[in-house]
Amino acid sequence: MSFRARLALVAAAAVAFAVVAASAVAFVVVRDQLRGQVDSTLRSRAQDILTSQFPLRIEDGYLRVPGAPLGEATFVQAVTSDGRVFHTPGPQNGALPVTRATLDATRGHVGKEHFSDIGNVRVLTISGSGIALQIARSLGEVNHTLHRLGILLTVIALGGIGVAAGLGLVVSRAALRPVRRLTETAENVTETGDLSQRIEVTGHDELSRLATSFNTMLGALEESSRAQRQLVADASHELRTPLTSLRTNIEVLARERTLAPGDRERLLSDVVEQLGEMTTLIAELIELARAEQHPEEAEDVRLDLLAADAVERARRNRPNVTFTTDFEESMVHGAPSTIERAVANLLDNAAKWSPPGGTVEVAVRDGEVTVRDHGPGIADEDLPYVFDRFYRASDARGLPGSGLGLAIVKQVAEAHGGIVAAERPEGGGTLMRLRLNGRAPS
Repeated sequence: MSFRARLALVAAAAVAFAVVAASAVAFVVVRDQLRGQVDSTLRSRAQDILTSQFPLRIEDGYLRVPGAPLGEATFVQAVTSDGRVFHTPGPQNGALPVTRATLDATRGHVGKEHFSDIGNVRVLTISGSGIALQIARSLGEVNHTLHRLGILLTVIALGGIGVAAGLGLVVSRAALRPVRRLTETAENVTETGDLSQRIEVTGHDELSRLATSFNTMLGALEESSRAQRQLVADASHELRTPLTSLRTNIEVLARERTLAPGDRERLLSDVVEQLGEMTTLIAELIELARAEQHPEEAEDVRLDLLAADAVERARRNRPNVTFTTDFEESMVHGAPSTIERAVANLLDNAAKWSPPGGTVEVAVRDGEVTVRDHGPGIADEDLPYVFDRFYRASDARGLPGSGLGLAIVKQVAEAHGGIVAAERPEGGGTLMRLRLNGRAPS
């Protein structure tokens, strides 16, 4: 059974329950009203009799009451304590059986009332002084009316259930239209692989929020797919040049066996250097992919201590550059290894652009790391692109590197809800700002 059919069935069942319950309540209320009217009639007749004469008068074997019984359906009788029954003069519509309750009423408190049903007759028994007055009225008209009312309410309930089932189908179809569009879009994306499709969103209800979330998910998937394709294309392009050069050098070494020792050493040095560049490039590609697909568990991190460790390693690896530090205690929430990698990349980039004996200034405060070098600085036309993958300024194309170091820094900053920016400070050089706002990686 489809979800729409189940929804329509549930709606019909709910309406049916409400209609049946309302019909039952209406039947009970009308029944009580009709029987209440009968009881009021009997009580009023009894009051008329007892008010006009008390105690009751029995003459010539008949019960003498003023006035006449209320219609053919009503009759009166009196029962004495010894079980004798006295009717009113004239034709009788019936007689009531003498029960123990009737005899008890003859000895009860004067004026005590008791209603009872005997077959299809409603009986009011009033205790007197050694005698009980019974006034009865047939319930035929009441039962006939209730029977017709029951048939009418049953027809109404069945009609209401049918209408509820039809309306349930209509309402479920309208209510599930956004879900149907969502399903069709998901199936179409599965079949075609086209992540650019979107669902039209109208309103602000839960289904609209679901459609909005689905569109957001499709957008994220589309951006992820685009980034993966771009990464593969860029990596293929970047690997093609060193692979071609490496292959050419190896072929020359294998073919030319009479190369001069100096030429052979130069070619071997080029091969080793190209292998090192490829190793660095592949390692950084793996780092990018790992950070995108398997984010590290976040924890509280002392940013100043982490930066101090990165500076110590940079001093060992770059002995020709002086690193000065200005650290303040700063706590952030994030992945320690990825933050450390980002800081190390900033230090490596600053050292690479610093002249021999140059100084790199490193500061940490309020969740921000700043790294400044005193190199040639970044040209204005290159400044907007320095954090793009594989982007290398014209001045940097002769230097070693993969063009991924600053891209990794940007990725780490965005994963921690922060930013990284490059500036051209007064006095020359480059100033890099890495701000982490303390959010856990997404």
